[in-house]
Amino acid sequence: MTHIETSVIYNDQEYDQYEYMVQEEEWDRDLLLDPAWEKQQRKTFTAWCNSHLRKAGTQIENIEEDFRNGLKLMLLLEVISGERLPKPDRGKMRFHKIANVNKALDFIASKGVKLVSIGAEEIVDGNVKMTLGMIWTIILRFAIQDISVEETSAKEGLLLWCQRKTAPYRNVNVQNFHVSWKDGLAFCALIHRHRPDLIDYSKLNKDDPLGNLNLALEIAEKHLDIPKMLDAEGNSKESSHALMILNSQLLYLFLALQAETAANRICKVLGVNQENEKLMEEYERLASQLLEWIRRTIPWLENRTPEKTMVSMQQKLEDFRDYRRMHKPPKVQEKCQLEINFNTLQTKLRISNRPAFMPSEGKMVSDIASAWQNLEQAEKGYEEWLLNEIRRLERLEHLAEKFRQKASIHESWAQDKEKILSRKDYESASLTEVRALLRKHEAFESDLAAHQDRVEQIAAIAQELNELDYHAVAEVNERCQRICDLWDKLGTMTQKRREALERTEKLLETIDQLFLEFAKRAAPFNNWMEGAMEDLQDMFIVHTVEEIQSLISAHEQFKATLPEADSERQAILGIQNEIQKISHSYNIVLSLTNPYSTIKSEGISAKWDKVKQLVPQRDQALQEELARQHSNERLRRQFAAQANVIGPWIQKKMEEIAHSSIEMSGTLEDQMTQLKQYEHVIVNYKPNIDKLEGDHQLIQESLIFDNKHTNYTMEHIRVGWELLLTTIARTMNEIETQILTRDAKGISQEQMNEFRASFNHFDRDESGKLRPEEFKACLISLGQVGNDQQGEVEFARIMTLVDPNGSGIVSFQSFIDFMTRETADTDTAEQVIASFRILAGDKPYILAEELRRELPPEQAQYCITRMPAYTGPGKAPGALDYSSFSTALYGESDL
Repeated sequence: MTHIETSVIYNDQEYDQYEYMVQEEEWDRDLLLDPAWEKQQRKTFTAWCNSHLRKAGTQIENIEEDFRNGLKLMLLLEVISGERLPKPDRGKMRFHKIANVNKALDFIASKGVKLVSIGAEEIVDGNVKMTLGMIWTIILRFAIQDISVEETSAKEGLLLWCQRKTAPYRNVNVQNFHVSWKDGLAFCALIHRHRPDLIDYSKLNKDDPLGNLNLALEIAEKHLDIPKMLDAEGNSKESSHALMILNSQLLYLFLALQAETAANRICKVLGVNQENEKLMEEYERLASQLLEWIRRTIPWLENRTPEKTMVSMQQKLEDFRDYRRMHKPPKVQEKCQLEINFNTLQTKLRISNRPAFMPSEGKMVSDIASAWQNLEQAEKGYEEWLLNEIRRLERLEHLAEKFRQKASIHESWAQDKEKILSRKDYESASLTEVRALLRKHEAFESDLAAHQDRVEQIAAIAQELNELDYHAVAEVNERCQRICDLWDKLGTMTQKRREALERTEKLLETIDQLFLEFAKRAAPFNNWMEGAMEDLQDMFIVHTVEEIQSLISAHEQFKATLPEADSERQAILGIQNEIQKISHSYNIVLSLTNPYSTIKSEGISAKWDKVKQLVPQRDQALQEELARQHSNERLRRQFAAQANVIGPWIQKKMEEIAHSSIEMSGTLEDQMTQLKQYEHVIVNYKPNIDKLEGDHQLIQESLIFDNKHTNYTMEHIRVGWELLLTTIARTMNEIETQILTRDAKGISQEQMNEFRASFNHFDRDESGKLRPEEFKACLISLGQVGNDQQGEVEFARIMTLVDPNGSGIVSFQSFIDFMTRETADTDTAEQVIASFRILAGDKPYILAEELRRELPPEQAQYCITRMPAYTGPGKAPGALDYSSFSTALYGESDL
C-alpha cells in the first residue's frame, strides 16, 4: 500500500511572507449569484462548524445570524486551533459585536491568512456572502492548509491522497472534486479502504449513484462522526467545497486511526516482550537455585568416609532417608516445573515470532537434566555404599566377638601349660613315675594337637579383621600375636620335654594301662565336649529362613550324636570305676590322681551336664532367630505384594497417559479434563507409595538386603513414580501449549483435530514422533507439499524448520508449530517498523516526546530505555532508532 506523507508545511515565520490561497481562485464569483450554490454552502459550512462547536457544548442554526455577535465565531476558532483568543466583549451594542468579530479576524490574520474584502461590519450586518467566504477561509486555513502530499498545494495534495487511496477500486477515477464523485463510488471506496467493515464495495452498483452517495454520507455520519454536509441530489460543482471538507476530515480521521492502530500494535508487541523477559528472569532464578542445591548436595552424597561403629553408620543411613523423604521430593517438583516453564516460554516465543530463549551458560534444560542425573548417580552410589558399609561393620562386630571368645578360651587353656612344661620332675622320679610322666606328656600332645585348629581359627579371624579394616585391629593383632608366640613356645617346650622323657623312658616302667586308656579316651572326649560347648555358645548371623533352618538342621544332627557321646562318657567313667574296683579288690594303695591325665571323672560329668544345659539354650536361640527370619520374610512378602501392584499400576498409568496424548477423543479442553482426572488419581495414589516407603524402611532397619518375591526395588518404584509425575505434568503442559498455540494463532478446534488426525494416521507405531518419510506423507495429505521435484525442495525447507538439529524425527509439537505458522498471521518486525514510522510522522527516527505522547507511560519508557540512538542522515537531537529496536525484538539483529 502506497504510504501518503502528511506534514505541516507552515510556521509562524513563513506565514508572514506566504501568500495565502487567493480566494478568487477557490471561490468562483459566478456561483455567488447561484441560489443553489448558496444553499449548498450554507448546509456544508453549518455542518462543518457544528462538528467542532458541539465539542464546546453548542451549535449554530443560521450561519449568518449566529456569528453576528462574534462570540460563537471566537469559540469556533478556539476549538479548531486549540489556542485561547482575547477575552470577548459581553455587551450587546453594535460596537461590541464589531469588536468581537475583529478579534476573530485578527486571530485569523495572525495565522498568515490575508482576508480579501471581508470586514467585521459585513459579518455583523449578516452579509451571507461575506460570512460564507470567511468560513471558507477558516476551513482552508485550519482544515485543509496543513495537508501536503509530495510538496503539492493543499487542494492538490488532498486530491492526490484521494487518487492514491481509491486507485485499486474498479469504476473509480478521481480527477477533481466535481464529476469524479458524482456516482458516489469514490466516496465509498475511500471509506472501504480504511474501514472495510462498514461497506461491502463488491455489492455497489455504478448505475445507482444516488444510493451510493447516500450510503457513504449516512455511514460517515453514523460511524465516523462526520456530519452530512451535502445532499446527494446536488450537482457536483455546487458540492466541490463540501467534498473537499469531507475528504479532509476523512484524511485526518484515518490518519488518527492509523496512528492508533500502530500504537496498539506496538503496545501489544512490547507487552509480549516484557512478559517473556519476566519469564526468562524467573527461569534463570529457579534454574540457579536448583543447580546450587544440586551442587551442594552432590559432595555430601559423594563423601564416602566410613564410620568406625554401627551406630554412626546407621545414623548416616537415617540422614539419607530424611533426604529421600523430605529434601528431595520438593526439588523433583521444582525440576518438573522448571522444564514446564521453559517449554511454555519457548512456545510463547514461537507464537510471537521471537527467537528461542537461550538460558545463561550452564543453565539449559539439558544442563539441569545432566546435573540431576549426576545427583541420582551419586545418590545411588551413596546408598549402595551405606548398605555395604553396614554389612561390613556387622560382619566385623561378629568376627571381633568371635575372636575374643575363642581367644579367651584358648588363653584360659594355655595359661598353666607353660609352667607344667617347664618342670623337671622327671629327674628325681622313679621309672614308673617317669613312664607315667611320658604317658601324661603323650596325652598332653594329643590335647595340644587338638588345639591346633583353634589357634589357626583365631589367626584366620584376625587376618579377616585386618582385611576388613576393623577399627580395633591393632588390639586384635597384638592379642593374636601373643597367642601365636605362646603357641610356638608351647610347641618348643613340648618337644623338649618329650625328648627328656624319652631319654629316661628306658628307666621307667609302664604304669597301669587303665589310667593310660582313661587318659587317652578322656582327653579327646573332653576336647569334644569343650568344642561342643564352644559351638553351642558360638554366635551366628543369617539373612534368610533357609540359612537359619540349615543351622537348625546341623544342630539336630549334633543332638543325634549325643547318645553315642553318652555311651563314650559311660565307657570312660567305667574305666575309672574299674581302677577303683581293682584297687579295692587287691588292696593296692594308689593315688586317686591319674598320673597320665589331669582330667577327672568329676570334670567330665560337670562338662557333660554343661553340654546338656547348653543344648536347649541353643534350641531357643535358633528358634528365636527362625522367628525373626520368618518376620523378615513376612516383611519381604508384604513389600513384594505392594510393589508387584504399584509397579504395574505406574506402568499402566504411563501407557494410559501416552495413549491419551495421541488419541483424538474430544477437544483439547476435553483432553485436559481427562489428564486432570489422571492427575487427581495419581495424587490420591501417593499414600500407597508412602506406605511402601514405610515398609521399605522397616526392611532396611531389619537389615534385609534382598527380596526374591519381586523384581521391583524401592529405587525402581521411586524412579517410576517420579517419571509418572513428570510425564503427567509434561503431557498437561503440552496440551496447554497446544491450547495456547491454537488460541493465539486463531486456529479452530476443527483445524486442530485435523492436524492431530493427520499426525496420528501416519504415526504407525504410536510413538508420538514421525520419521521423515511419514512426515512427508502427512504434509502431502494436507496439501502442504506436492509429490514432485518442487515438492521435494519445499519439503527439505520444511524439515530445516521442524527438525533444526537433524535428529531425523518430528515431534507432534514441532508439527503443530509448523502448521500454525502456515495457517495463522502474526506480527513481524516489518509490521512493527511500519507502526513506529506512522507514530514518527514517516521520519526514519522517533523522538522520546513522540513515544510518550502516543504510548502508555510504561510502554513508552520501555522503548526509550532500550532504543539505540539514531545515526542516519537528517537526525535530530535525541533521535531514536526504531528500526534496529524492532528487528532486535524478533531476533533479526543484535541490540
